[in-house]
Amino acid sequence: MTTSLRTRDGGPATGRPASRRSRGEAPFRYASTGAGILLLVIMAAIAVFLIVEALPALQANQGSFLGTLTWTPNNTEPSFGIAALAFGTLLSSLLALVMALPVAVGVALFISHYAPRRLAGVLGYVIDLLAAVPSVIYGLWGIIFLVPLVQGPYEFINEYLGFIPLFGGESVSGYSIMTASIILAIMILPIIAAISREVFLQVPRMHEEAALALGATRWEVIKTAVLPFGRPGVISASMLGLGRAMGETIAVALIFPATFGISFQILVPGGNSIAANIANGFAEAGPIGRGALIASGLVLFIITLLVNTAARLIVARRKEFSGAAA
Repeated sequence: MTTSLRTRDGGPATGRPASRRSRGEAPFRYASTGAGILLLVIMAAIAVFLIVEALPALQANQGSFLGTLTWTPNNTEPSFGIAALAFGTLLSSLLALVMALPVAVGVALFISHYAPRRLAGVLGYVIDLLAAVPSVIYGLWGIIFLVPLVQGPYEFINEYLGFIPLFGGESVSGYSIMTASIILAIMILPIIAAISREVFLQVPRMHEEAALALGATRWEVIKTAVLPFGRPGVISASMLGLGRAMGETIAVALIFPATFGISFQILVPGGNSIAANIANGFAEAGPIGRGALIASGLVLFIITLLVNTAARLIVARRKEFSGAAA
């Protein structure tokens, strides 16, 4: 049995037999479905493992896991809480995203719509190369170069802008949430820029030509045609970068002085994150201490899932208005 097809000119054409076409569809469908189910099974297995390993420590905890600001799970009477760690993780990651996103989008727009072709190719290669740099390199760079460099600017900001709660404090230091956020911003910038660049390159050429035909300038073309089309992709790239920042370990572990407290003063010495605390404390932790660290990992796992879910909802709501579905 063959299917009757039509050529571009309207003439008859003989297609492949339907049996040959359908022969490969079922295996591919089953393989795709199996891959999706396997991913869900892996995520469920991770969640179950974290819950099972964390339960003994949570039951032995003498404090409030959600509200206690201390971390002493290895004491005779263990007491630990996730509040300070979750706060430091979210604050440093959000600050990094705020700093990295505008720069990344600007770099992506320059590469895709302003730079000459040869220069765009070189810059794209450099961006991809930065994304492959190990995090420990960023951490060492932060300790050796960035921490001494920012001490002077921090003092200046604290002196003249100290009335703003974020920049207040009696003393400032390079080992602070702000420094960790700068390093995280540099780390996630290549990821956001690379994905945004590829999204901007997918804008239909007809959209841009239509805007130019109506007399729009280059910036107006970007504002009316490129950015609306690429907004869902930029949001997805931002959430991917945010997830990378929240899960980063070595770079922030080298910067954070491992304090446990909640403060919006980002220039004062202090700060910690869930991933950094796990890296710093796992080797010396006892059974309860390791269970407490695994419990904090479970919280990070949940936060990451919530962030990704929120990103999917935002993209789904904006996609119909972006022109991406056209």
